[in-house]
Amino acid sequence: MEGERVRAVRVDRFGGPEVLELVETAAPVAADGQVVVDVLAAGVNFADTGRIAGTYRPTPELPFVPGTEVVGRTADGRRVLAPTFAGGGFAERAVISAADAVTVPEGVGDAAALALLVQGLTAWHALASCARIRPGESVVVNAAAGGVGSLAVQLARHFGAGRVVAVASTPERRAYARSIGADAAVPGDADGYAERVLAANDGHPVDVVLESVGGRVFTAGLDVLAPFGRLVTFGNASREGRPLVDPGALAERNTAVLGFWLRPALAVPGAYAEPLAAMFRLVADGVLTPRTDAAYGLGDVRRAFGDLLARTTTGKVTLRP
Repeated sequence: MEGERVRAVRVDRFGGPEVLELVETAAPVAADGQVVVDVLAAGVNFADTGRIAGTYRPTPELPFVPGTEVVGRTADGRRVLAPTFAGGGFAERAVISAADAVTVPEGVGDAAALALLVQGLTAWHALASCARIRPGESVVVNAAAGGVGSLAVQLARHFGAGRVVAVASTPERRAYARSIGADAAVPGDADGYAERVLAANDGHPVDVVLESVGGRVFTAGLDVLAPFGRLVTFGNASREGRPLVDPGALAERNTAVLGFWLRPALAVPGAYAEPLAAMFRLVADGVLTPRTDAAYGLGDVRRAFGDLLARTTTGKVTLRP
């Protein structure tokens, strides 16, 4: 309705959680091929901290409403999941692409569905599309208790991994990783990383490493690869400098480094709705359990980001208007 106002989180300047302001703004209007949804829940991702800081690519144009994924209710009553890569998810209403709207089945909650969009598709493609995991292979998952990592541990088992080694920072996180299917779990410090991982894999090098920490952990991950092993990199949570990779060192052991970024992958035919539907079925059947964390109101968005940056959250963080 023209002139209608909604609550939204707006960023007028780049910075930390303090730049997130709850405001009233004009309700969004759909263009051709778009749909307006009442937002039931919006996902908060670590990448959002880079967007509000102005360090993520592409850099958003100020002012903007953050939020790149929502579960919302359409005017005809459907509960749908969709990305909002142009932003706008941290609001009572959001505009989504009609073509990207995937109906969320009964038995899959809002937070679980949101966990599958960015984190789930990242874990799926890192294993299936990049590493091209084969039954019986060994898999190391760094940051294994986080959103992507915890799903990767479970999906690796589903895809037939012979041994899954979880890498996590605390005893509690390592215990959680074992509870969801990891055969072993080791601390994630860069110092001694290779020795711990190899010992956890019965002294053998590993076939696949899923790596999102970056820096020295990335380099250590290369050291544990078996011949024809693959390291898939999809993050730099440590924010250490980007390490250089020596092509000659890769060739000596026939190893590979593959990069993954979700956004361009979604344009590949069969890379979006199909794996989401498969993961929905796995969730409904109890095979896959997304790790969901606290839900915050729009007015608590600064606290949500503060908790995320302090790493006190352990699963999918959501905002609920």
